Amino acid sequence: MSVTQRPATIDLARRFLSVRAASLALTENLSAEDMAAQSMPDASPVKWHLAHTTWFFETFLLERYEAGFRPFDPAFRQLFNSYYNGVSEQFARGHRGLLTRPDLATILEFRADVDARMEALINQGTAPADLVELGLQHEQQHQELICTDLLHALSFNPLHPAWVPSPPKPAQPAPEGWMDFPAGITRIGHQGTGFCFDNETPSHRHFLEDFSIASRLVTKGEYAAFIADAGYERADLWLAEGWDFIRREAIAAPLYWRREGKRWFEFTRHGYHALDEAAPVTQISYYEADAYARWAKARLPTEAEWEHAAASGKLAQVFGDAWQWTSSSYAPYPGFNAAPGAIGEYNGKFMVNQYVLRGSSLATPAGHSRLTYRNFFPTGARWQYSGLRLAKGPG
Repeated sequence: MSVTQRPATIDLARRFLSVRAASLALTENLSAEDMAAQSMPDASPVKWHLAHTTWFFETFLLERYEAGFRPFDPAFRQLFNSYYNGVSEQFARGHRGLLTRPDLATILEFRADVDARMEALINQGTAPADLVELGLQHEQQHQELICTDLLHALSFNPLHPAWVPSPPKPAQPAPEGWMDFPAGITRIGHQGTGFCFDNETPSHRHFLEDFSIASRLVTKGEYAAFIADAGYERADLWLAEGWDFIRREAIAAPLYWRREGKRWFEFTRHGYHALDEAAPVTQISYYEADAYARWAKARLPTEAEWEHAAASGKLAQVFGDAWQWTSSSYAPYPGFNAAPGAIGEYNGKFMVNQYVLRGSSLATPAGHSRLTYRNFFPTGARWQYSGLRLAKGPG
């Protein structure tokens, strides 16, 4: 290892240990029982997230680059494989809450073992930095999923347990208004040398018509006005599939809202409390975001409009409040090619029947946000911190 390589290696090792420690920090106020619960097939137990992110480093780095590699437990290859068909069969996603064995102590031992071996691999200079970084970005995605999946599980408990014990801070109203953008060609997608996922590439030109976009996100108070105006009862506001969805699922408000008399209350990571009307609305599906936009005589922005407007620096609440639904289907950019092998399964194979969300949420780890980030979920997903920003114009 050369003298010039050493600082970069040290920095990567520090970053590795920091991100790995951040996952465990999320569990400080949790019991083993909290971490074993699975509330629905789309969510996973905290314990499984801790194991799967460790599985990623063992499978894609230690197995390839560690001399004399031996797996911590050969059975983990299938148990904690999420969807990589090129690696092994997978344990059924909807049954992850049934994995009472291995127990939490064994999962934590697995993490400690892989962390020590990965630190040694990085310090030896034999671990490809780009693959390590992919693993860390993957772990940060799961840190957010730990937050959202756990909130969903705790929401069923009539004790309304607070996962974050400190009281919530009242939201500060963001500036209200519309930002106008003229028609023209813009460049969309990741440029430069920093990290990005493959679905953010290649950077390409995109023509936009004139459009306007709201300077801030839609608030909970504004969304409550939509409900009060019979927003969930008017078929004319809804896509046909969305109307069928809310009637079938008996949906009449965002996921964690409850009405008590004339007041709305909400279950959050801080427990159960009165609705903070100045805060951005979250936990709504694409269908609900689209219906609200119609009610407001506006529409959802395309992801290209969102990225172009956000890059101008004129918008508030771009990051750290709520993922923002766009009207763009999750599809490959022109010229996109998935990487060969199992790593190529990371994003490309999900480019169907999903919609793009932009920005980041209050559960997104620090340093994990960027303008070109393309999050994606199916139209009915409601357990994420997903909200909306309005747009107007030709689109």
